[in-house]
Amino acid sequence: MRILCGVATFLAASHSVVVVVVAAAEAPQQRQHMAWPSAEPASANQKLPSHRQPKYRPDRKRANAVKQAFRISWDGYYKHAFPHDSLRPVSNSFEDDRNGWGASAVDAFSTALIIGEHKIIDQILRYIPDINFNHTDSEVSLFETTIRYLGGLLSAYDLLTGPLKPRFDYSTHQTSLILHQAVRLADNLKVAFDTPTGIPDNDLFFSPPRKKGSTSNGLATAGTLVLEWTRLSDLTGDPQYARLAQKAEKYLLHPKNPAMGEPFPGLLGSSLNLDTGLFEDGAGGWGGGTDSFYEYLIKMYLYDPSRFSVYRDRWVLAADSSIRYLTSHPTTRPDLTFLAMWRNRTLHYFSEHLACFSGGNFILGGLTLDSPAYLGLGLDLVAGCRATYTSTLTGIGPEIFQWQDNTAPLNASNNSPPPTHQKLMYSRAGFWVTNGGYQLRPEVIESYYYAYRATGNQKYQEWVWEAFLAVNATCRVGSGYSSLMDVNLPEGGGWTDFQESFWFAEVMKYAYLVFAEEAPWQVKAGLENRFVFNTEAHPIRVAGGREKYGGGGG
Repeated sequence: MRILCGVATFLAASHSVVVVVVAAAEAPQQRQHMAWPSAEPASANQKLPSHRQPKYRPDRKRANAVKQAFRISWDGYYKHAFPHDSLRPVSNSFEDDRNGWGASAVDAFSTALIIGEHKIIDQILRYIPDINFNHTDSEVSLFETTIRYLGGLLSAYDLLTGPLKPRFDYSTHQTSLILHQAVRLADNLKVAFDTPTGIPDNDLFFSPPRKKGSTSNGLATAGTLVLEWTRLSDLTGDPQYARLAQKAEKYLLHPKNPAMGEPFPGLLGSSLNLDTGLFEDGAGGWGGGTDSFYEYLIKMYLYDPSRFSVYRDRWVLAADSSIRYLTSHPTTRPDLTFLAMWRNRTLHYFSEHLACFSGGNFILGGLTLDSPAYLGLGLDLVAGCRATYTSTLTGIGPEIFQWQDNTAPLNASNNSPPPTHQKLMYSRAGFWVTNGGYQLRPEVIESYYYAYRATGNQKYQEWVWEAFLAVNATCRVGSGYSSLMDVNLPEGGGWTDFQESFWFAEVMKYAYLVFAEEAPWQVKAGLENRFVFNTEAHPIRVAGGREKYGGGGG
């Protein structure tokens, strides 16, 4: 899941607090994707599979440990916060940060189904019909509501009417209420698309549903709707939902002003005007604010290759440009690989925890398209993001980090050295921390999961386990788990007293799946995937060419 932390905003603003933004510079040189031996990049040391299923080794003991963490998190939430959105585990209280519809319950639903927590499933299933999606007193985010609530409901419906139907004795009426609530929610959200271009206004109010009146929308917030809205059309037979999301997506697939909005082929800016469909900037990256647009390109092709080949082509274009222009190696650790951010055609050498999903996305693209190049870069990015975990005091990666590129001029204003107090860390770690917070984010464990499923290499199980132990040791507090102030301080610098809903949906699910037995929702190394995970880690059943509602294409 991609909370928009604003890195794209930092890049778009001339007064960036993270990097020094300079005037448009010469186009960066092409970068060769390199395998540096000293960091044991995965692509250099193991044979990459080609449409074969690796041998996996489930670990029931570790899977059960993750299940226990899930139960602790749920029990605290259910006792102190349900049916509100999120638990405050230190104060044993709650917060309605997602409109008061029970975000943690809906986000936990698909994970509870996968790990087989019958009591929790019953509690959530009884609650779903009671959610009043017609009313909320707070502002509604189309993006967040789509990936958490709509995605969570569709996933539960797909699981309970698909592979889990024989396991659970729920009536057709009970499961149909899940889809009914998804339709009810989408019908209230669809006013967002009532703009001159069809690019939605991300900010809404309900009672009655209406737009806030924004003039622009972000790349991720506009471009991370198409999977859920298309799936809703495919399940209901009503094409309107898919058509709305796909119409908006066309402005992203075919930018109207590429001179500004597409600084590199396939790599876009971060903000679009709702009236004109034009990009308003040329700043971006694989991080917050833009990330899940790229994520969904290859996932839409996986969802239905017959309808979404244009999405595949645009992902390939973005992936190739990333390899050619963005791959970067720190001066002190050239064995590590990161992806730079950009503003116009000037690169900026910082990244974030959110961007660590990119390793998994490149791996998925490599598997889907049978491309060793994409798979190899994905595995190298996974290794780079692991370094951000193993180099901190808590063993957990920071929110934002920076490095000095080893090919750009060292005196360039966009390639500054670390501050004095971080030079020692940079010399050994290959990065320095610019924001040490940890918001219970999943992206590093998510990419470990994809690396394991692609290769069967048990080291990725070990990496998940070490991350899980680190998080469990530092974030476990009170009645649940809390985000941290600073991962590079003792005890994480203190707790924020907040348990994110996506902790249930993503961290718990990916950590469990890497140790779990084979199942229909597990990512396959070949081309026989039956499910694709949305950006909140809710597994959506692939169409497989059977459903044809809502058009597709580009």
